[in-house]
Amino acid sequence: MKGKHVAITGPTAGIGRAAALELARRGASLTLLCRDATKGMALQAEIAEFADKPEVVTIDMASLASVRSAAEAMLSTDRPLDVLLNNAGVVNTARRTSVDGFEETFAVNHLAPFLLTGLLLPLLQQAPRARIVTVASDAHTFVRGLGWEDMQAERSYKTFREYGRSKLANILFTRALARRLRGTDITANCLHPGAVATSLGSNNGPFGSIVMTMLKPFIRSPERGAETSVYLCSSSEVASISGGYFANCREKQPKPWAQDDAEAERLWQYSEECTTFAYPL
Repeated sequence: MKGKHVAITGPTAGIGRAAALELARRGASLTLLCRDATKGMALQAEIAEFADKPEVVTIDMASLASVRSAAEAMLSTDRPLDVLLNNAGVVNTARRTSVDGFEETFAVNHLAPFLLTGLLLPLLQQAPRARIVTVASDAHTFVRGLGWEDMQAERSYKTFREYGRSKLANILFTRALARRLRGTDITANCLHPGAVATSLGSNNGPFGSIVMTMLKPFIRSPERGAETSVYLCSSSEVASISGGYFANCREKQPKPWAQDDAEAERLWQYSEECTTFAYPL
């Protein structure tokens, strides 16, 4: 990864932080896309002690305007981007809406990376053999489809269902994006990190923290959870693979409803409508 430029969302905690530290150790030059600038600066200082000093760009994944602003900041540098790691995510125990009025889990976990990836394509196109890596999850097994009849969970909200739908969207997005990138030097893959001890869910107050504490003995560390992310960002073994779903550094087949290309296309069109952004592909 020496000399490679990697941008990562959600790098200040959990598997994002573990991936950022490992990629920096391998020589990558990082752009840290952080919601909390203070935490971003702290991680910047930590990494600067042993590797290139990362850039810090603030981004609120629950705001499409903030996503656009962060992308504009990166585009203004005109610096080629070798890897985009869409890592940030959220899970809510009650329905919340983003500033744009979308159900927040779907907005943060899918719409934001959909828009960010599209906006940063010019920088990815400047790099030789760039990679787009998105953290999905086996949580797509919680559902059997996107639930078009109540896409924004306005009629009912279920924590695991909405999270599962957002992770299903990550896989379908990756498949549709990979098809659009055929014939280019850019690959797109996604992954299941495993059940990881992270801060995901800590925004839900004491209950969320208690649940994570109870589950901690049964789940892997952030460092282990980040292994597949780092693998997809760096390994020569996957340099020519695109549209894949990986777990434990191996390609695997997701559920049939995560391989439905018609659904992937429907989601793509819906995502373009929600973000008012048409991919330049």
